[in-house]
Amino acid sequence: MTTPVVSIAYHSGYGHTAVIAEAVRSGAVQAGAEAHLIEVDAITEEQWALLDRSDAIVFGSPTYMGTASAAFHTFAEATSARWATQAWKDKLAAGFTNSGSKSGDKLHTLQFFQILAAQLGMHWVNLGLLPGWNSSTASEDDLNRLGVFLGAAAQTNVDEGPDAVHKADVATAEHLGRRVTETARTLATGRAALAA
Repeated sequence: MTTPVVSIAYHSGYGHTAVIAEAVRSGAVQAGAEAHLIEVDAITEEQWALLDRSDAIVFGSPTYMGTASAAFHTFAEATSARWATQAWKDKLAAGFTNSGSKSGDKLHTLQFFQILAAQLGMHWVNLGLLPGWNSSTASEDDLNRLGVFLGAAAQTNVDEGPDAVHKADVATAEHLGRRVTETARTLATGRAALAA
């Protein structure tokens, strides 16, 4: 069985989203992936080639003014060359974001990622977790404490640094990395069985 290649293509303005990106990478590695972090505001031709050979690409950005950052939008527009050739068709995609507010319109950023993936012909992998922290017996330390289904969502206070990223949000991002890897392995196994 081949090792899934998972690349995390992200932008982080102040370091908070980089913590979440590293957690996604860590979860992917725990699940047996070859995992790579790619900062989209400094992407190289070699990294574009790495994305081309990846089985899954996880998109990540802080949510600024209700959408992904300008740096991520620049990267998204640059994927039009892959759109034109359908180079990423049938790869897996997933996403994560961070904002200062509990809601912060993070859903819009995740939907932006999902639409980008759809335009590129990719298959979206959702978070696959029930919401946490939504009852009197629940805790802010629950996985998926913000109750988002589309991807991994994190909240960090605007007056605190990257070391303040909530441990439950880090654990939720690790879960997403594992889920993407496991889905990539399942898809590769199925394709191999069909080809046999």
